[in-house]
Amino acid sequence: MSAESEERSYGRLTAPRLTAELSERSLLCLPVGSLEQHGPHLPLNTDTVIAERFATYLAAEAVDRHNLWVVPPVPYGLSPEHAWSPGTITLDVPLYTALIDALVGEYARSTPVRALLIVNGHGGNSGALEALAHQLQRAHSIATCVVNPSSLAASQRRSDGELPEVHAGIRETSLMLALAADHVRLDLFPNGSFPDPGQREEFQRIALGRSITWPWSSDDPAISSHGVIGGDPRQATAAHGQALLATALHACVGVLDRLVALIAHEPSDLRRTHAPHY
Repeated sequence: MSAESEERSYGRLTAPRLTAELSERSLLCLPVGSLEQHGPHLPLNTDTVIAERFATYLAAEAVDRHNLWVVPPVPYGLSPEHAWSPGTITLDVPLYTALIDALVGEYARSTPVRALLIVNGHGGNSGALEALAHQLQRAHSIATCVVNPSSLAASQRRSDGELPEVHAGIRETSLMLALAADHVRLDLFPNGSFPDPGQREEFQRIALGRSITWPWSSDDPAISSHGVIGGDPRQATAAHGQALLATALHACVGVLDRLVALIAHEPSDLRRTHAPHY
């Protein structure tokens, strides 16, 4: 990672420099991830690596328009769907939301910043964060938005005929090849078959349906192979990951523009204002 990217690290500031660098027009970026199985080829902290490195690239990408600072990531998340696997650590919902709320409250207390972007690297956190964003904004008078880089990059699809990319498949592996290639071990991936694209309907029913929610598991052979839910990660490329990254960064700069616009509200108005939908 470049020195230019690391220059926007909140944790590397001294206390006097924080006072000089941050103002009410600044933004904080909180990466959140997980510690869970990602097949035999990706590390347990894949979601945290993607969230944190995406956040640092975003801060560098937007430096001419926004004073964005990246705070230390939250490396644990909501991962009950992977609890069957060695190494997976999952929090429960009350503990997770209390942790995020406490951290945001401390940043709101100890800095002049009035806007927060949460970069979420783990899909399992999304539901809780969507609800929590309203609470954070109202409780701490801080404009709040949650973005999911992988979903922002979804317009860079390889083929409509392929299986949905849910976990540790082509999309996530490509992002890791672009962001942290030394963390990827495709040589450890066993030979074997993957779910046939004809199983797309089963994927949709169990893991992706919006009208019905099931407590699914990533060791279910109906949707998963080797802990992977999606296409064969051996088809992943760094070039595809770079394209995904570029798409997500472009979309997220626009999100920052909207988030900064919310800072103009008085605190009482901000508590009543819902964050825009993307």
